[in-house]
Amino acid sequence: MRAQGVSVSLATLSYWQSGRSRPERRESMTAVELLEGVLELPAGRLIASLGPPRRRGRWLSTVPVSPEVAAFWPRPDAVEDAVSEVDIRWDERLTRISQHDRVFVSADGGERSYHSRQVLRAEADGPDRWVVIMHLDEHDRPLPTIRPLRHCRLGRTVLRPADGLLVAELMFDRPLRKGETVITEHELENSAPYPPADNYERKFRLPVREFVLEICFDPARLPVSCVRYSRLDAADEIAQQVEPSGSVHGVALNFGPGRYGFRWDWQK
Repeated sequence: MRAQGVSVSLATLSYWQSGRSRPERRESMTAVELLEGVLELPAGRLIASLGPPRRRGRWLSTVPVSPEVAAFWPRPDAVEDAVSEVDIRWDERLTRISQHDRVFVSADGGERSYHSRQVLRAEADGPDRWVVIMHLDEHDRPLPTIRPLRHCRLGRTVLRPADGLLVAELMFDRPLRKGETVITEHELENSAPYPPADNYERKFRLPVREFVLEICFDPARLPVSCVRYSRLDAADEIAQQVEPSGSVHGVALNFGPGRYGFRWDWQK
């Protein structure tokens, strides 16, 4: 498969085989077609076994077949490999009701810290954790420190400094029952010198009913321009210029799968 320009990690193949995720992107479907040849199966055999494509929409309370774990990340194989070391079996059984991210940018233009508050609802008995995936663009900088703040504690943590990746389990106070909700808060704090910050985005593998994103700039230094953008699944990006100030924010309702964020310029 590599000889034909297609690379799929062992973790991804394992997820497809177990049903934890399914191939849906164009590259993934190409890989499945090549697998049919490698396994000497009739053309279309594996693709037919996938069943109908997942439902689309602005909001789905449940997504029967979700995008791959690393579908929206720049290096999917590295993310999937790191995620394979934690337990994500409950991810699709947790409805994202509300999420509020606050990003704090220092006077030198670096990302100082990040705070997240979210409300989740269990769609089955048993969910006991939330998995955080964080990626640094600057791989030569130390990974941030993750701190549970409310109704969670730190479980397994995977650090991949060479890939700029941190993956961590946030364990709830106890397993949830079906229909039960939980409010969790955690923060990620970088050490100085802070990694340069000119953008921030949240990737949603599954839909969220309400997402609020705030970027808080130090009053001593404000960007000269700022853009709020969003992109649903494979759709075109939607971008809007916003007035730079001490803080900017955006609100998305019934959003995802996709990505939502801000990017800004420090100089004209």
